[in-house]
Amino acid sequence: MTDPAGTGQPAAADVRTSRLVTTLGGLGALAGLLIVVVFRWTQPSIQAHKAEVLRQAINEVLKEPDSYDTLYLVDGKLETEPAAGLDRTKLEQVYLGHRGNGGSVGFAVAAAEPGFQDVIRLIFGYDPKTGHLMAMKVLESKETPGLGDKILKDSAFIGEFEGAAVPLNGVKRGSGKAGDASQVDMITGATISSRTVIRAINQTIARLGPIMDAYARNATQ
Repeated sequence: MTDPAGTGQPAAADVRTSRLVTTLGGLGALAGLLIVVVFRWTQPSIQAHKAEVLRQAINEVLKEPDSYDTLYLVDGKLETEPAAGLDRTKLEQVYLGHRGNGGSVGFAVAAAEPGFQDVIRLIFGYDPKTGHLMAMKVLESKETPGLGDKILKDSAFIGEFEGAAVPLNGVKRGSGKAGDASQVDMITGATISSRTVIRAINQTIARLGPIMDAYARNATQ
């Protein structure tokens, strides 16, 4: 049946539903295949980039050690070589820095905690010999631009973690007690994000601090 107007084109009724379904299904399958191919093609580069970002962050919070070891948390203890059969990628990791003379520098530890917008991911250096932090660096944040994202950009806030005693105590800027090394001035207008960083570090130290302390003591014996 042709168009009643005499154009010679098939009428709308002649377009079979099955053809539409087949065409759309084929395009959908092709799109899905392309997504899989692109993902597999880019995944090695993405993973390599993440590894390099982490490497740089570890060196930064450990103040450029000569080397560092990757340690794995297994059954409440840190191990350099997990038992055969354990998937290292699924084990929690911390990083122990070393100087050229063989002395240890401290631990680099990753932490994460839900912030105002999304999960804030960070890494910090911790010296178990002194109970003080070495530095802190935010790795990932989607906090509000101009406010919460100051946890990445406010050098005064970031600098306060260097040498801070744990557990940390977040205070309003200018209201802390002189000489209290545990105090961290929170960012005005970004107190939720500031508290999240402090809470992430405190909770991680509460959970892993004794384990890192034990490992450091055993390493020196």
